[in-house]
Amino acid sequence: MRNIIAFIRHFFNLFLFLILTGISLGILINYNQTYNVVFSNIASEATGKVGAQYNSVEYYFKLKKTNEDLAAENAELRGLLRSSFESPDTSTVIKIDSLLKDTLGRVRKFLFLPAKVVNNDVSDQNNYITLYRGSKQGVIKDMGVIGPQGIIGKVIDTSKNYCRVMSVLNRNSKVSAMTKKGFYTGLVDWDGKDPRYVTMHNVPKSAKVKIGDSIITSNLSGNYPPGIMIGTIAAIGGDPASGFYDLKVKTATDFYNIQYAYLVDNMIWAEQKDLEAKTLKQ
Repeated sequence: MRNIIAFIRHFFNLFLFLILTGISLGILINYNQTYNVVFSNIASEATGKVGAQYNSVEYYFKLKKTNEDLAAENAELRGLLRSSFESPDTSTVIKIDSLLKDTLGRVRKFLFLPAKVVNNDVSDQNNYITLYRGSKQGVIKDMGVIGPQGIIGKVIDTSKNYCRVMSVLNRNSKVSAMTKKGFYTGLVDWDGKDPRYVTMHNVPKSAKVKIGDSIITSNLSGNYPPGIMIGTIAAIGGDPASGFYDLKVKTATDFYNIQYAYLVDNMIWAEQKDLEAKTLKQ
């Protein structure tokens, strides 16, 4: 206590000066219009800067919620794309559930479910990704998985709240693909080397392809809607004695940086697989 009193006594004149100065400035600002306007402008600018900094900090801590909202919104918008619907043969369809139709009478074929990535491998020969969405949230085996830039993989296993995805960067992954120009089809796989590139096989040499052309999912794939980006051609090669190209494709998805993904539910694929299975037994 004595130290505090001694401190006040030592700096008493300084404290008195500051107090009197403050009182004088208050009187000057209140009774002088010019000084009042200048002070108001300075105070407003200072308050604005503090508020802007506060908003920046607040926005940073709300990024997680913002990303989740954007992922949900993007999933809803993807579900409205034309490629998510398919026109039925109206001469044979008698009744269709109105909840599965759009305003043009097309039947919904694909539904998109947003999910957060909680684990991602890129350094192994067979890489997998774990998503925070499982059977309780509508995930089933063989669902395709895409990201904002392109395809990611397909679901191979589920638990109640998580699912395991075979990445495109997996030696066992095969994706039906086609060139965006000319619609030449082939299969895309990974050689286990560079995570930035995959290879498209069985493209006929009659195809007019060049570096920079887009490779997209084909209409032969049940896992993905047709037209989803796989990547762009980085190099054209293959056995000279063969009649097919091997295209080196730079992936559209940056597998080093995946935070959110969309599970693709082909709502009528089970019907197609059942029919094809019956045909094989005949």
